Amino acid sequence: MVARELLGKYLISERDDDILIAKIVEVEAYLGYEDKAAHTYGGRRTQRTEVMYGSAGLAYVYFTYGMHNLLNVVTREKSIGEAVLIRAVEPISEFDNFSMRRFGKNYAELNSYQKKNITNGPAKLTKAMGIDLTYNGLDMTIGEKLYIVEGESEFKITSSKRIGIDYAEEAIDYLYRFYIESNKYVSK
Repeated sequence: MVARELLGKYLISERDDDILIAKIVEVEAYLGYEDKAAHTYGGRRTQRTEVMYGSAGLAYVYFTYGMHNLLNVVTREKSIGEAVLIRAVEPISEFDNFSMRRFGKNYAELNSYQKKNITNGPAKLTKAMGIDLTYNGLDMTIGEKLYIVEGESEFKITSSKRIGIDYAEEAIDYLYRFYIESNKYVSK
């Protein structure tokens, strides 16, 4: 499953002359047509979800709850509609840039709670990395603006139920959330 393979890889965002690098530490898979938690369940197609029906490697960024951007990676060939939500990342470089975007102050000024919570959720990481709707539809395989590259591979992976999908009937029990065990940036 692609979701597991994304763990440990580096997510890179280039914005405003900054290059931010973070290790992917938590993801959730959404398996399209038959997954009641997926935006493409039952073949649903909207302007917002159209990118999910595109090629593997595209960024699916959407705005939710009237205030947050969330980042997904399309994972299947065209017309399938599957993606993986990036739930949490661990900052690797440019800590001050992550911190300024997320909290408006330098990393050294953050307390321990803020440091732990800088990117430990899907909305937190997009804010800290400057990822917004302008990234929607970008090809994350070509190394421009937003992309994923090889990273680390020595860690233990844990799976669990996905978070925040109480509406999804039996799909709430699917073990499609994967994370690096004991990583302090994993959410909840």
